[in-house]
Amino acid sequence: MSTSPKVLIVGAGLGGITLALLLERINIEYEIFERAPVVKPLGAAMSIGPNILPLFEQLGMVDDIMKLALPGRTMKVFNENMDLIGQTQNTASMEERCGYPPIMFSRPDFYRLLLSKIPPGRIHFNKRVLSVGQSDTGALIRCADGWTHEGDLVIGADGAYSAVRQSLYGRLEKEGKLPKSDTQSMNVGYSCMVGTTLPQDPEKYPILKDNFANFGVVVAEGKPHSVKSAFRKAIFIWTIIQVPGNRLCFGIVIQLHGQEKEETFRNSEWGPDSIDALVAQVRDHKVPFGGTLGDLIDATPKELISKVHLEEKLFETWTNGRIALIGDGAINAMQDAVIVANCLYDMKSTSGRDIELALQDYKAQRYPHAKKQVHISALVGKVLYGQSKFEKFMRRAVFNWLPTSFEERSFIKSAAYRPQATFLPFIPNPAKLHVTPQKMSKRYAEEQRKKETRGGVAAALDGKYSKSLDSRHY
Repeated sequence: MSTSPKVLIVGAGLGGITLALLLERINIEYEIFERAPVVKPLGAAMSIGPNILPLFEQLGMVDDIMKLALPGRTMKVFNENMDLIGQTQNTASMEERCGYPPIMFSRPDFYRLLLSKIPPGRIHFNKRVLSVGQSDTGALIRCADGWTHEGDLVIGADGAYSAVRQSLYGRLEKEGKLPKSDTQSMNVGYSCMVGTTLPQDPEKYPILKDNFANFGVVVAEGKPHSVKSAFRKAIFIWTIIQVPGNRLCFGIVIQLHGQEKEETFRNSEWGPDSIDALVAQVRDHKVPFGGTLGDLIDATPKELISKVHLEEKLFETWTNGRIALIGDGAINAMQDAVIVANCLYDMKSTSGRDIELALQDYKAQRYPHAKKQVHISALVGKVLYGQSKFEKFMRRAVFNWLPTSFEERSFIKSAAYRPQATFLPFIPNPAKLHVTPQKMSKRYAEEQRKKETRGGVAAALDGKYSKSLDSRHY
């Protein structure tokens, strides 16, 4: 490009930070605007694997990530009486084909690592965006503090209830350009309370002595809990995962129904908000690895326990002119960031038309995969948490009766999609795995060709010079 664009990234979550890391590599100017006044080390366990680890190998960060993580081996599913319902097969046998093991770590640890790679001054905190705008010459954001910030394009990476999305959709709806499906509310199916304990005694929790992550899920099968709250008809599911540092991550998922969905409030950030009533209801529930949920909650500083709502919706409108949105969540958001960076790298200029085409290309590349992932996520939710007779049957079938080859094929198929930065040297795929092809960079290919040409010329000249010295010497 004749000039480098300036990118305004709204939201300093995993997607926004990943995009910033990639823009650093291609010297594209950017600024991040985060509404929180400070970084909040909130969240629980997080798992990543072959779908995104090749990118971090490109960035030279895999060793740092592995220091924070434990390999995942299997997931065990229990009922409330701690009877084993079933378990997934050991993933160690799949690592050779995929190239990477699924790993588990504390989300705050991972976030802090990524954040540490962003130069000081690039992130502006306490910047709540009120609206976004664009013209033929640029884009801008307006913040609650009265400041307006200008750039060439805006990337909304600010979560499920994105201020960028709301502002953009509001304008498009007034203009009659917003699809009807995008005007409908998200399906809030679950509410989730998460946290990570302080270091615990391995004698109390012997699993902490293992060199892999134990992953337990408890499903209250068909046993609604009678509680005096908005969750009176909810089903509780809880997960326990160990992470390095003798810590345990927990997640308590409440499946919402009917009135509970209507009473659910919007909570688009990770915050210790209205958790006391829920804590009171779940304290005495047993944990597969010893003790109760109350023990884990008491071992976690209250300010580090947070509650969020889990939404399911695939929006149709991802881009408009100089504005684009990237997804919520972890891996999906980071994969979005990879493709956005790739498309910006290949832009011919910073004109409005070229920016629009680059952002449209981003959606074209990512939408089919995002749609597939939303479908898989909904299916996994039914298998793990579903309470209908058919869903309970599916759960037992998946964990007990389906052949291991079926599970292995599903894992391998999922691991095949692993987008990488097309402006960095590619990480070769394992010989036994067919990796989903991705659109390559014409600009990078041309730059490499020129480098090889210059290198060949230099080598030839060097060879001639060496021969002349040899002839003179003899």
